[in-house]
Amino acid sequence: MIQFLVLVCAAFATVLGNDDSIVPSGVFPRPHYGTVQSSEKEDSNHRIVGGFEIDIADAPHQISLQSRGSHICGGSIISSKWVLTAAHCTDGASASNLRVRVGSTKHASGGTVIAISRIVQHANYTSRTIDYDFSLLQLKKAIKLGNASRVIKLPEQNESVADGTLCEVTGWGNTQSINESRHSLRAAYVPSFNQQDCNRAYGLYGGVTDRMLCAGFREGGKDACQGDSGGPLVANGKLVGVVSWGLGCAQPNYPGVYSRVAAAREWIRSNSGV
Repeated sequence: MIQFLVLVCAAFATVLGNDDSIVPSGVFPRPHYGTVQSSEKEDSNHRIVGGFEIDIADAPHQISLQSRGSHICGGSIISSKWVLTAAHCTDGASASNLRVRVGSTKHASGGTVIAISRIVQHANYTSRTIDYDFSLLQLKKAIKLGNASRVIKLPEQNESVADGTLCEVTGWGNTQSINESRHSLRAAYVPSFNQQDCNRAYGLYGGVTDRMLCAGFREGGKDACQGDSGGPLVANGKLVGVVSWGLGCAQPNYPGVYSRVAAAREWIRSNSGV
């Protein structure tokens, strides 16, 4: 786990730039508690920004990825034996040190905790660009599916998401508010963002690739944040994105950046059978 934390912190310093570039602060993956930048530590309560509390039955595909009993990232149930999360959540980690909590509104209690037998991280993932930010988790035992634990549908390979499509992002990440609970699952609705506009917005940081999908309001205010990484972005009942990175959280003109699930659909199928 120490190696994992070192790798994540190293990613903060190298992300989205050429070898000779200077990357401004604030652009980094959204991994887990304890790794937010110092400017955010004092007002962090680890939740979705600008969202609202929900019950796990409202997002039964959501899981909490945990290390030694602590929530580090989110993820999505794609079958009774497989979870999809972000590669930067598993990079350098050992399957034996990770668990998933399913079927609970609280990340620290309730539901069922299941061990992980294998991590299948995308071979093309790189912490420098946070591209191909996908990781599959094979569970040691099947999830008992029901109202609080359900499989989320996946898009087809290269299936598009129309600009302005309303998407739901959920998780237990940073709310940037001391008045919001740090214990319950939260959600926010954000529209998908034009790819070219997003690429221009992040041009200083290397732009976005075809494996990325952007969502958020131009005025900011609603977004995923640290601790939400790996969690689901859902549109029209399908898992279209995996929480990946962004400039701070909920900043104007900088939408959240998600790994585009449709770009990895064949990879998911060939590695998990799903």
